[in-house]
Amino acid sequence: MLPRPIYRLAQVSRQIIPQARLIQPPHFTRFNSTSYTRGFATMAPIPKTMKAARVNKQGGVEELEVVEIPVPTPKPEEIVIKTEWAGVNFIDTYFRGGVYPRQTPFTLGQEAAGTIVALPSSADVLDSNDYKIRGFSEGLKVAALASGGFAEYVAVPWTHVQTLPEGADTRQGAVSLLQGLTALTFVKEAYPIKKGDWILIHAAAGGVGLLLVQLASQFGATVIGTTSSQAKAEIAKKAGATHIINYTESSVPDEVLKLTNGRGVEAIFDGVGASTWEDNFTSIRRKGTIVSFGNASGVVPPFSVLKLGPKNIKVCRPVVNNYITEAAEFHEYASELFDLIKNGKLACAVHSEYPFTTEGMRQTHVDITGRGTSGKLVVKIA
Repeated sequence: MLPRPIYRLAQVSRQIIPQARLIQPPHFTRFNSTSYTRGFATMAPIPKTMKAARVNKQGGVEELEVVEIPVPTPKPEEIVIKTEWAGVNFIDTYFRGGVYPRQTPFTLGQEAAGTIVALPSSADVLDSNDYKIRGFSEGLKVAALASGGFAEYVAVPWTHVQTLPEGADTRQGAVSLLQGLTALTFVKEAYPIKKGDWILIHAAAGGVGLLLVQLASQFGATVIGTTSSQAKAEIAKKAGATHIINYTESSVPDEVLKLTNGRGVEAIFDGVGASTWEDNFTSIRRKGTIVSFGNASGVVPPFSVLKLGPKNIKVCRPVVNNYITEAAEFHEYASELFDLIKNGKLACAVHSEYPFTTEGMRQTHVDITGRGTSGKLVVKIA
């Protein structure tokens, strides 16, 4: 258990598009007694077709459309979820734009939250103890890592489905799951943060950045965050950042070295990529670790391993899925994540909610790449 609670983040009160309705940050401590997570619903028949956000060919936002397609046929080990909410992640723009090549057409999305409408058909799965202890049943509210999450129905391996705590709704699940797992696994495994560490977090007011700031500060680190505006600086400070550097006004490595008396930081968490890469080698201290996990400003350029020698630097490129490949790994981290949120130790800020339309989906990509957002973008599917 982490040592102390933090201030709940304030929501950025900005209207994104006319159809979007800004929503409050998630609350786990109050809930409607008529909508318990473990309540059971009467399941309607699964239709033959559904709406899904499809990428026709990799390219600009104009290639993203919400269209009607067949409901997926689940594999024997898969659970079918009727999606209510789906989270927007920067990696969605990589798949749409072609940074990560993929055969087209495909349904976009990495995570979904909703209600179970069908369980696995595999007898081996249903009889396994790992499956039984999850307590899955039709009508249960869950969140899942779901490829193709921007769809009215998703078929997901049971190993990557998590029951939501009582009092949590599916919006909360979609807001917190993927970014929360990313931040939690990175601070525990990519670079295990220790009390007394100095940590630099780029884009500290972004979705993952805010979670990294909260976790790092609660582990006892001194956090330096980078932002592009005073408004974002205030949000990062409320999350627990000790120092903020506005990278549009100051040299980040110069300021880092001033703050650390010339030593640099023990670790850098960098989801920005190309524009911050070279400066990281100045900001990091001897025997430090650079955790590179995003390409928001472009792909990190190739570099010689000889670059690591002068300070004995370690560089890692973690992918959250590879920390939670096994069912037990996913369950352990997802359970810890939702416990932290439920107990007020971690707050997932919501930037805005978007409608599940072609216009709404395209706008999510315009906004998340425009560097004007702070916190999570989420799409209301149903």
